[in-house]
Amino acid sequence: MARPKVIIADEDASYIVPLQFKFVTDFFNKIDLEIITDRAYFDEYFSRPQNAEILIISDGLYDLSLQRHNIQNIFVMMEQYDEGGTGDLNVTQLFKYTSIKEIFNEITGKSAGALNIAAVEKKETQIILVTSAAGGVGKTTVAMGVADCLAQNYKRVLYINAARLQNFQYLLDNTTAISSPDVYGKLINPTDRIYDDIKHVIRKENFSYLPEFKAALMSIGVDYSVYEKLALSAKNSDDYDYIIVDAESTFDEYKTNLLDISDKVIFVIDQSYNTVYATNTFLTNINGISTEKYIFLCNKFEKESFNALILPEITLKFSINEYINYMGNVGKDVVKNFVNSNEIRKVSFLIL
Repeated sequence: MARPKVIIADEDASYIVPLQFKFVTDFFNKIDLEIITDRAYFDEYFSRPQNAEILIISDGLYDLSLQRHNIQNIFVMMEQYDEGGTGDLNVTQLFKYTSIKEIFNEITGKSAGALNIAAVEKKETQIILVTSAAGGVGKTTVAMGVADCLAQNYKRVLYINAARLQNFQYLLDNTTAISSPDVYGKLINPTDRIYDDIKHVIRKENFSYLPEFKAALMSIGVDYSVYEKLALSAKNSDDYDYIIVDAESTFDEYKTNLLDISDKVIFVIDQSYNTVYATNTFLTNINGISTEKYIFLCNKFEKESFNALILPEITLKFSINEYINYMGNVGKDVVKNFVNSNEIRKVSFLIL
């Protein structure tokens, strides 16, 4: 059976890129995607009879002659919103500067039959564990950067900071901790539906997150195992595509449980001797390192600085998947820079 054909035609190449990416990530290998940004090629292309399920076209390129072709659904991207229709059932006008997410949903909603959306397999919620073998490597900044990047790629993301003493909201706009005694009561005696019990306190900025606890776990009587239960119950809720669990560097039974339930593990290190040595030691205590499950990132990389990763006397038990260049002191701007960096985008693609 031939794959549905989608044509996107617009002379503004920068506008096309996010819409193209959205089709690629959601319909990879399930559609044939044709991108046209050159007017001369557009005229030559449609000088011959064409068949397509969907044509997404700028109003500058659209004319009535396109309806002579065998195209099931035509979406005209209007520079200015026009409440009047074209009068043709297969032509839909969309305001070009609505969010890409809304435009994509409108297109796929009206073309569900042509795209065989019912046949597209829904991907199960993934738990992504972000951890390290030593502190100070920028693990939380990386975890939030990945969460933000996935959210910008139209994924539903929940960030859970799995620390015994939490300190992460200085990177966000809302810095207030959970105050409800009822929520803490639920956390002290968590059920298998703990996420549903406390989901009303989940906040959302660019991604959803569980706010900080008002004190350390031992001070409020909460067991560390609550993070495993939260991650699993959130996964079962089907509210998210990805759950990012940002776990501290401690190695214990709780950490091994989190490693076991995770679909992917992002291991953050830096190029210092103590971190590289600690990572080797940590990995010695893990039964098998799957190249499909584990992603190793060298954060805060400085090319001209000492790099223990290349010392001949150290035999590494891992290989680096991506180097993330040093971006300065930790803060809100660093998280924003992570989201816009090619390195974090590449990491997100490895997850996607």
